[in-house]
Order: sequence, then C-alpha cells, then structure tokens
Amino acid sequence: MSAMDFVSRITRLPHAFEPERGRDALEHVPDLSDDLAALIKGAGGCSPYLSGLMAKEGAWLTPAFENPEAALEAEFDRLRAISIGEAGGDLGDEMRRAKRRVALMIALADLGGVWPLEQVTGRLTDFADLVVGLAFREALKPEIRRGKLPGATMEELDQSGGWVALAMGKMGAGELNYSSDVDLICLFDETRFQPDDFHDARSSLVRATRKMSGLLNDLTGEGYVFRTDLRLRPDPAVTPVCMAMEAAERYYESLGRTWERAAYIKARPCAGDVEAGARFLHALKPFIWRKHLDFAAIRDAHDMRLRIREHKGLGGAITLPGHDMKLGRGGIREIEFFTQTRQIIAGGRDPDLRVRGTVEGLSLLAQKGWVEQAHADTLTDHYRAHREVEHRIQMVNDAQTHRLPKTEEGIARIAAMMGVEQAVFEQRLHERLEEVHELTEGFFAPDAGAARAETEEDGHDREILARWPSYPALRSARAVEIFDRLRPEILRRLKDSAHPEEALIAFDGFLKGLPAGVQLFSLFEANPPLVDLLVDIVGTAPALARYLARHSGVFDAVIGGDFFAPWPGGATLTEELTGKLANENDYEDRLDRVRRWAKEWRFRVGVHHLRGLIDAEEAGRQYADVADASLRALWPVVVEQFAAKHGDPPGRGACVLGMGSLGAQRLNAESDLDLIVIYDPGEAEMSDGRRPLAVRPYYARLTQAMITAMTAPMAEGKLYEVDMRLRPSGNQGPVATSWASFRAYQSDEAWAWEHLAMTRARVVTGDESLGADIESFRVALLREKGRDRDAVLRGLGDMRNRIAAAKGASGRWAAKLGPGRLQDVELCAQAGALIGGVAERDIGAALDGGVAIGWLTDADRAALGAAYGLCWKVQGVSKLLTEKPVAEDEIGTGGAAMLLRETGCESMDALAAQLDERCGAAAEVIDTAIARGLEAAS
Repeated sequence: MSAMDFVSRITRLPHAFEPERGRDALEHVPDLSDDLAALIKGAGGCSPYLSGLMAKEGAWLTPAFENPEAALEAEFDRLRAISIGEAGGDLGDEMRRAKRRVALMIALADLGGVWPLEQVTGRLTDFADLVVGLAFREALKPEIRRGKLPGATMEELDQSGGWVALAMGKMGAGELNYSSDVDLICLFDETRFQPDDFHDARSSLVRATRKMSGLLNDLTGEGYVFRTDLRLRPDPAVTPVCMAMEAAERYYESLGRTWERAAYIKARPCAGDVEAGARFLHALKPFIWRKHLDFAAIRDAHDMRLRIREHKGLGGAITLPGHDMKLGRGGIREIEFFTQTRQIIAGGRDPDLRVRGTVEGLSLLAQKGWVEQAHADTLTDHYRAHREVEHRIQMVNDAQTHRLPKTEEGIARIAAMMGVEQAVFEQRLHERLEEVHELTEGFFAPDAGAARAETEEDGHDREILARWPSYPALRSARAVEIFDRLRPEILRRLKDSAHPEEALIAFDGFLKGLPAGVQLFSLFEANPPLVDLLVDIVGTAPALARYLARHSGVFDAVIGGDFFAPWPGGATLTEELTGKLANENDYEDRLDRVRRWAKEWRFRVGVHHLRGLIDAEEAGRQYADVADASLRALWPVVVEQFAAKHGDPPGRGACVLGMGSLGAQRLNAESDLDLIVIYDPGEAEMSDGRRPLAVRPYYARLTQAMITAMTAPMAEGKLYEVDMRLRPSGNQGPVATSWASFRAYQSDEAWAWEHLAMTRARVVTGDESLGADIESFRVALLREKGRDRDAVLRGLGDMRNRIAAAKGASGRWAAKLGPGRLQDVELCAQAGALIGGVAERDIGAALDGGVAIGWLTDADRAALGAAYGLCWKVQGVSKLLTEKPVAEDEIGTGGAAMLLRETGCESMDALAAQLDERCGAAAEVIDTAIARGLEAAS
C-alpha cells in the first residue's frame, strides 16, 4: 500500500487549534502530500501529546505511511523477536517505543477517518494482548530459572502453571479506548500442581503477575506501555493478584453479583494459557447466563447506574462543559449497560447473544427482536460518535479521562479535532446525549406504577389482599418493592375483567403458589402486556394458572419474539429441540432442557387456545407435534447414554410406537403418552459394550431408561406420564417386544381390541428400516384381521361393555367416557377402519372406511362425526381449564365463556342439551350398527 493509498482513505481532517504547534509538527514529518500534511498539522496543532510523539517518531512515521497496517505488524514482530531472544534490546524499553509508534499511527488513522472505529479499537486491543503476554513471559523467566515454579520449563513458558490473563471490559471486547488502562483478572489452574506444591506455585505466579504489571505500568524515560488494573478479581482487598481458578469459581458461584456477571460477558483469555482460560469461562457459564429470562438484572443495572451517578456527582441535566462521556447521562456506559443487560436477560436461552462487542451485541439484539431495529441503529451510531469524542479528549494529553473540558477553549479544541465548528459540534453532541438518555432511561426506569391511585383496593376483597404479604413470593424486600409498583395496575386490570371477583380469587391462588417473586415481577414490570395475559389466564383457566405458579419461567417464551407466529410444524420443532440438546453435555441437563422446552411449547398451545387463536382441533395436533418432537429428540439421547455403558443397540435397534391419541396425533393439555417399544436384534445375542447385556435385558433396560427419562421428577418436573399397557400381553408382558415376537403375537394371540388399537399405531422414532417394516406389517395385519367382521364386532361389543362396567359415564359434562362419547365413537371408528382395511389413523378416515364397506350409512357417519367433534371441543377446553372433570362451579364464568365460544352454543344449558342429544344419537347409531353387522355376518 503506497502513501497515496493512505491519503486516498482520508475522509476528514482536524483543524489545527494551535496553528504554530501544527507547523512545528510538520517539521518532524516533512515532504508530505497536501492532505497528509494537513492531517499532521491538524493533529499536532490540537494535541500536545501527538505533537511530542511526532518529534520522537517522525523518522519512523514517514515510511510507515506506505503501509500502516504492515508497519504496526512489523512492530509486533520486533517485540516478539526480542522476547524470544532473536533480536537484541531491553524488552521494557522497546515495548514503550512500540507503544509510541502504535499510538501515533492509530491516532492519525482515527483523526483522518482512514480506519473506522472498530479497526482503531481493535488495533489498540491487539497491541495490548501482545504486550500483556510478552510482559508476563519476561516476568516468569527468572521464576523458572531459579526453580521457584514447580515443574515449569523454559520450553513451555506460555503454558507454565496454567497462568492466564482474562481481558475484561473494553479490552475483552476488543474495544480499548485511546488512553485506556487494561483491566485484567489473572488466574492459574491449580490442578497443574501437586497439593504440596500449591503454595510455592501460587507465590511464584503472584510475583510474576506483579512484575508483569510493573513492566507495563511503570513510567520511565521512554514512557509507559499500559496502565494495568487488576482490581476486577474477586474481593480484591483480600485476594492475591493471581488466584487459583477453583477459588475464583467458588466465589462467583456463591457471592457473584450482577455487575460481575455483566463484566464476564466481555471476558476473554488474552495471554498465557488461553485454553485453560477458555475452560474456566466455560465453567462460569451457569453464573453468567441464567436458564430463564433474567429481568431482575434491569433493576440491578439501574441501581448500579444511580450509585455511579451519585458517587461521581453526575446527576442533573446534561450540560456539555465537564460532561463525562463515559459515565454521564446519555454517555457510553448507558449504551453498554443497555446492551449488556439485555444480553444477560436473554443470553441464557439464546447462545447467539453471547457476544463481547457492544455494536455486535446491539445488532444481534435487534435481529432477535429484543431491541427495535431503529433504536439499535440509533444507539450504534451514537456509540461510535461518542467513542470518537472520547478518543479526542484523551488524545490531547494522553490522559485517561472521559470528561469534556470545562472551558470554552477546551471544547473548541475538541471541536477542531473533530474537524467541525464548535457550535455544530456542541449541538450535535447535545442531541446525541439526550437521545441516548431518552432511549436507555425508559428501559431502566419505566414509568409504570409511578402514580398510584389512593383507591386502588376499591371493589376488591380486602381480606384476600391482606393475605398477600404472607406469601413466599413476597418474603423478600426486593420482591415487595417491585410488586408494590405493579400492584395498582394488576388490581385495575383484575377489576376491569369480566368477572373481577373470580379473577381476584384466581390471581390470589396464583400468587400463593409462587415459590419466589423477584424474577417474575421484574419480567412483568419490563413487559406490561404480560400482566394482561396473566389476568386472562387466572380469570379463565385456573388449572393453567396453577401450572404457571409452579413454572412461571414459561412466561419467558411469550416474549421470545415468535410466540404468536404461525405454528412451525413437527419437523421444525424436532430440529430445534435436537439442536438445543446438542449444546448440552450433561445427561441430566439434557433431560431438564427437554422438559423446559416442551413446557414452553405446550404453554404456547394453551395460550393460543385460550385466546381463540386456534380451536380444539388445531390444539390437539399441536400438542401431538410437541410430544413427537420430544420423543424424537430424546430417544437418541437416551440410547447414547445407555450405549456408553452397555454398547450400541444390537441388530437394527428399536422403534418407539405411539398408540391411542398419540398415534392419531390428537392430544389435549393433560394427555399422557401410550407407547410400545419394538426391537429387532437380528442375529445378535449380546451387546458389545464394556458391560455387555443379552439382547432381551438390553432392550428392556433401555426402554425403562426411556420411561425414566420422561417420567422422573426433576428440577423442571416430569416430561410426560407414560402408559405401556397397550404392549403385547399388557402389564404382564416385557416392556420391550422383539420384532419376531410382536408379529407372532399380533398374528396368532392378540385380542380383537388389540387389533382395534393397531389402527392408530404409529412409529414415532427409532430405526427407519425397522419402522418401515412395522408399518408395512400393520397395514397387512389390518387387512387380514378385518376380514372376520363377526370377530371384530363382537370384540367391539365386549370392549364397550367392559368399559361401561369398569368406568361408566362421569357426569353431565363427561366428554370421554359414556355411550356415544369420545372413546365410544373412537372404538366404533377403529372397528370400521379394521373391517375396511383402512390404514389412516384419522377418526374421519376411519369412519369413512365404515361407510365404504356398507357397515355405516352416510347419516350414521354424520351423527358420529357431530358427536365426536362436540365432545372433543368440550374435552380439549376442559383439560386446559381444570385438571378435574368439568364442573360449572369450578370453571367459572370465564371458563364457561371459553366453552361457549368454542362450541358456538348460547348458554351452558344449551351446550349440555346439545351434548346429550348428539351423544345419545351416536350411541344409538353404534348399537344399531353392531347389531346390523352381526346379523349380516351370521
């Protein structure tokens, strides 16, 4: 790259605030083109510091313009060569000389717009990374030569002792400012040493760390390299400058605060054993990134902002003289806090948000829907502009300050460095500061709840309200503080609901069941529409409200960006969940992740159904998609875990079949899963793991492991209840059935009701070739067994009689059990499918099969379909509203309104009458059809 190339990249020029000083600077860098001369004159005429650097490094600067990037890289290489002894010179002096050159070139590239902000701060950070590593190497050499660091050698200097410097703050993010100090946390991997050597190793690494800091900090005749701050480590007043990783990890797990979590967003291993540093940061992920949305962090960040303002005296209106560009209102820290706090809130759930850079963070937050794109663009533009002003303040005298000058003359100097008139500079800067403050203050300190009505409790049961302070969710002062701000709005919305008394009682039950309140109340405060949703739920679906009280984390999903988007479908859900599990290494963590994921998606289905966005029919399909995805993603995880001990599944492996409602892909909010496991060992007799098993116990124990994985009560509860009674021989048979045994049983031993059940059997997951064989066999089996119409119909009659004797109907609102209701119509449809050889599992296709063979008439089909459709709506709604059978006094008026909306009836009495009428007609159709079919068969 030639000098003209550098010149061609100049996009702006500073004005020489002191023209005479600018002309003096030109004497040290002569024979330049017009624009380059103007840049040197403007920079030297504004900054005494840069003018002094030109006097010292003018001879280096002139050829460096030919390729500034290569010139800096050459300085880096020169220092590396000195460090390893390939070149002469005192490393401390040469680092200071290199710092002068780096600072000069970066300043000119910044002032002239040759490099964008990210390249300016990136180059500063690259240099800091280099010299931190070289300084520590230099400091460690005498420790190793004197044998003070057990086991260390000069050949493995960079990894000795597992020492690592974590770059924090702007250095960690690659965003060092022009006169920045470097924030480091220095750690070592204590597992590298024997217990008896630990104290000697720590003492040696502490000495080396202190010497490293001195090599960078100390001011000599050649200047200094970087001011170094080691105080971000845990409890710096009492801990050494280099800590064992295990001690640091214990501190963060037990005592770590929100500001430290925010600091670790930008943490990066920059020198030493970077692999050890990466392992430490990985271990710290649970501390930094919480699994649920962490809106409580907003209050912590806001309180921190207020404390900084109070401590630094930065309150009040924005005035430019003396304004702190970093910590003041509308300043750089406001944008960083805004970005980092949003990352903390959502980064536990979305690893894509775990980035270090402020600009990159804002961009991703906008892409993910956490920040409006326009706001992100504005804050990004203002952040870059603020940083450039900050750099020019620091360039004047190489001072680590962020404050604008207090005098008119001082501000005029900064405006000249920006290359604009003072009035224009002040106007633009004031507007940017005000806009940043406006955008960020609304996030940290929303006005919700600021004004309270004196009569907030009017119209409510004061006895209920008086109980609230005794509930677990309100046992901490912080929870009470946040809830007090929310309380007026919650009470107002409860009062405005269709049935305030019922809504208050339901909300009381929800609040009473909450084990803790800070996180949820913070989430509500940051997202007021969630209060509307909560009132809707507690006023309509008490069962869903009780579920929310136990699993309030599912509210996270509502603000995830796509909660109200169209249903993605089973394949997409499976892909999503499989990807999430791939990011987890621990088996139990994977099981909890599946539970959390499934709960959130089932919650979404329930909310969509509750609000009328989908009907019971669509909800049934969506619940089944969630179950399918859970099984398909979890089965390989269970197999992998089991195979690690006992070897890969012998033969072709196994398949998991969904039976009943799961097989038909029609579930409700409370459905359990009917499953069968079929395996094909082929010619294998044993597995080949380190603890091999014979094939039968192998697959039995694998199946039991799958059941446990789904039903075990863990931190996130159970995934699903599982029913295996539809397997061959029911509870008396093995939990897993071999492929050969399954075929023989179904062909020669199975009862008619078991053949009826096969009409809805569906392979959900497992070996594809075995699954294809099972499906082919199922289709052939239905055709073969359906030929004996008499046996099928007698089996249907027997099954109906046994169900009636064992369970009977369960009241006025029974939708599942009883003549002509869900199960009765399903059995009839299955008989039609079996006799007609219909392979489709859908209830409508099965009934059509009965019509096709002449067993049912079109009128019969219509009557059965009408009864089934109404019963399914009642069942789907009731399972969402309550865990018990529907009763009007339990579902309340909100639940009754949902039932009426779903069914199109005008009143509950009209619905009950319609249910009796349709189910009665369906029962009569089934009785007549069975009798007619048996008569024809005889």
